[in-house]
Amino acid sequence: MDSGSIKTMSHGTKNWLLATAIFAVAACGPVDDPSLYPKYDPAAAVPPPPKPALDYNPMRNLLWGDLHIHTSYSTDAYTMGVRTTPDDAYLFARGGTIEHGAGYPIRIDRPLDFAAVTDHSEYMGVSRQDEDNLQVLEERSLRERLLDDGPLSMTWVLLSIYRNVSGLQLYADSPELQAITQNAWQLMIDTADAHYEPGIFTTLVGYEWTSMPEGQNLHRNVIYRDTNVPEIPFSSLDSGNPEDLWDALDAQRAQGKTMMAIPHNGNVSNGLMYDRRQFDGSPLTAEYAAQRLRNEPISEILQIKGSSDTHPMLSPEDEFADFELLTGQLSASADVSEPRGSYARDALRAGIEFSHAEGFNPYRFGVIGSSDSHNSSSSVEESRHHGKLPLMDGSAGLRLGKSIFVPGSLHRTKNWGAAGLAGVWAQQNTRESVYDALERRETFATSGPRISLRFFGSFDYTADMMQSPDLLELAYRGGVPMGGTLRASVDAGISAPAFALWVAKDPVGANLDRLQIIKGWVDVDGNSREKVFDVVLSDQRRPEANGNIPPVGNTVDVASASYTNTIGAQQLQALWRDPEFDPAREAFYYARALEIPTPRWSTYDAMRLGVEAPQPTSLQERAISSAIWYQPE
Repeated sequence: MDSGSIKTMSHGTKNWLLATAIFAVAACGPVDDPSLYPKYDPAAAVPPPPKPALDYNPMRNLLWGDLHIHTSYSTDAYTMGVRTTPDDAYLFARGGTIEHGAGYPIRIDRPLDFAAVTDHSEYMGVSRQDEDNLQVLEERSLRERLLDDGPLSMTWVLLSIYRNVSGLQLYADSPELQAITQNAWQLMIDTADAHYEPGIFTTLVGYEWTSMPEGQNLHRNVIYRDTNVPEIPFSSLDSGNPEDLWDALDAQRAQGKTMMAIPHNGNVSNGLMYDRRQFDGSPLTAEYAAQRLRNEPISEILQIKGSSDTHPMLSPEDEFADFELLTGQLSASADVSEPRGSYARDALRAGIEFSHAEGFNPYRFGVIGSSDSHNSSSSVEESRHHGKLPLMDGSAGLRLGKSIFVPGSLHRTKNWGAAGLAGVWAQQNTRESVYDALERRETFATSGPRISLRFFGSFDYTADMMQSPDLLELAYRGGVPMGGTLRASVDAGISAPAFALWVAKDPVGANLDRLQIIKGWVDVDGNSREKVFDVVLSDQRRPEANGNIPPVGNTVDVASASYTNTIGAQQLQALWRDPEFDPAREAFYYARALEIPTPRWSTYDAMRLGVEAPQPTSLQERAISSAIWYQPE
């Protein structure tokens, strides 16, 4: 076969391999899985509800969005049963009903304000070119297989075969692949334009650059400010080196294009995402730092594949550091991912160490959450979680391992989270305003709930401002919001900075447990340190004599997968001044708000299936702000 052809195999070969897989892999008997019902009915599909346009607000509107959504134009999604399109993804984000890959209807109760379809640039659209490549799988519907088959583990074999023998062996520079990718990319652009309604719903054009050196996750989503985009995306087929990606984006920037790359899932990068060295192992430089900051002002830290905020091994004094951990690497080998260099807080600490020692900081980034759903959707609600990939976790039985047998090295979906959301403070709901908010890092991440969080810092704030009707105006006028930098002369005799922060619960969600500030700073030896401050506690709790904080309690009833809002607070706010401030030491501060315990998605699934819920049965969902940095001059 020539280098430009799409390589296929006979159905006979496929059938033999699949039969071998069925014989080799034992299966459990499926359980009745009510999560697969009702069956999708186009006549019953709910259209997107009408939504009023937001006015321009100089004090910023809070906008909710997802900048990480895949459709059938991503090869992994297609081979795992997804057939929905970018049009479906935007329809879902706007509140309409679409069909899940497993055949049931899905919709989001509260529409999003903005979204981006970010299909993998590698082989974008290739899977959809030849439906016969998956004919064996299509002989019966995915829904039938989920309901009736135990040995669905054969799908893993099929996926491997498809990746290694079929069209995925197209050479990166083949005309066929270039044409397929270009056509798919144009469809992404056209569909985003079709759904863009300034003031009502914003679409951002983007894609995922999917580098996986030796199974180590270096993925980025590339997001554009407008539709001035290249003819074809730069993919990891061009280069798996992030620095080459930045070079390509810088070249586009010189042509008048505006974009950013958003890293995600540092938690499974084996320490490479926020490494202390360049990709080739050489030391970091000021030029490297400037290029990284220019291209990556934001990191995605909460999504289906776990939290990339911090890890108990990195933050042993943080009792909430163990949230939704996914400790293995992304590859099927499931090797443990090295924590150092894999988490955002550790990266922020590394950044101020570099600033202290070298005079540059490569890790001055803000944060968002998103889903990484491959179902053309945003699966953020624990109670209505519908997974990432249909054949892996598209039903309750699949997610809990009760419907099929999946090889242990691959069945890690039980450790995946529900998803995350991006909170953005923007003047208006337009592409330009949303993008600019991302670029200035006035953003925060949540694990799914719509917790409203604001965070400002200043040397001039006073306690009485918190009761002022002009609080926001005073906060902006006298300080900087999340994502900003406080600078002061060490010789000026400055007092400790004050931070104004407040949080409101999700209007339809759980009450709040506490509001915290996480501080990182450089000590006299140039080493970074961190500390978690409990700024405000709900229910009038106070630290005990030993300094421990009494827990808020837990109202979760596991059997019914329910909780009550009889504990916690609806809102928390404070003006907090750092009691340990040293004006000579660089520092960063960010806010974290915790909900009271609520049922995890796995508890809801167990209740529906009538099986015992796996641990943990509850979790404390959260919001995490972008940092504010203190820089002595």
